[in-house]
Amino acid sequence: MNRFNRAFVAALLSLLALIVPAGARAEDKPSVIRFANPGVGVGNRPVVGGSAWNLAHIRGLFEQEFQKDGIAIRWSFLRGAGPAVNELFANDLVDVASLGDLPSVVGKAGGLKTRVLLATGRGNLYIAVPSDSNIKTVQDLRGKKVGIFKGTATQLGADRILASFGLSEHDLRAINVDTNTGKAAILTKDLDAIFGGSDLIALRDQGVARIIYSTRGADPKLQSNGSLVVSEDFLHKYPSIVKRIVRTLVLSAKWLAETDRTQVFQLWSKSGVPFSNYKEDFGSDDIKLRSSPVLDPYIVSSYKRAVEDSKRYGLLRNNFSVEEWFDPSILNQVLKEEHLENFWPVRPAP
Repeated sequence: MNRFNRAFVAALLSLLALIVPAGARAEDKPSVIRFANPGVGVGNRPVVGGSAWNLAHIRGLFEQEFQKDGIAIRWSFLRGAGPAVNELFANDLVDVASLGDLPSVVGKAGGLKTRVLLATGRGNLYIAVPSDSNIKTVQDLRGKKVGIFKGTATQLGADRILASFGLSEHDLRAINVDTNTGKAAILTKDLDAIFGGSDLIALRDQGVARIIYSTRGADPKLQSNGSLVVSEDFLHKYPSIVKRIVRTLVLSAKWLAETDRTQVFQLWSKSGVPFSNYKEDFGSDDIKLRSSPVLDPYIVSSYKRAVEDSKRYGLLRNNFSVEEWFDPSILNQVLKEEHLENFWPVRPAP
């Protein structure tokens, strides 16, 4: 090829690079994937348990998946929980997160450009009071100083529980506290009660608190749900990377479903939450169902109800379409490729 032809070809390639749509070019890869977790472990340690998402972190599955590509994995564990994760999304400081229903709904309604790709599990709520408290029932919380981590799935769950007993936050002296601060306030009796997760069981086992209520075995409409939330920008820019993230989580959920729960609880206990807490919280529940990633009618209806309840309790102003927010296409591809289409049963709407 002579000098003229080489110059012509180079000019033509440069021109094509300008006119070919970005989506038609070879996909770039990020130098880092930024993961965020809403919450911390005991003593603010950067480890949390309770789901396949947490197992993927503890077992280093994302690091293993992307090591060969030279893609770094950066984790942020946020004491400010869901609201703090939304702050990161708003400032383009996170790509992927597992979020509870209320913060993800509030973020979406507030204009955050996110998509929900799969479910990350559901959890129970507990109410703890000091061991020598005269509070025995939910109705006894009227007028009491009650810790509620506002803006989180715990707040939505707390409002649902209160409503089921004819109460609302306005009937309490509701105080916004994060999980660790709230537990400390129960010890010092600066709070009369606190809403929280299964880690409150440890306070009971230490003899400093009593559990007066939990959603274990209760109406599933009172329970909280979590999901994998990804920024739309990251999804559009790196679809194959996102698919690998989804695949990693699906396989983590499968490992969770097929592994002896003793081993699972031991791994989760690295969070500082005792093994016995997880054992009691899960009880005889089907751990496979509780950790299902499938965006089935149960999850869709749960999030529709989260939007409706959040508006009813004054936690949300704007409405939006849950169906348009959810994107099961990548998950369905992964389930088909891994021959897991029927591994998790489809749960009906409650």
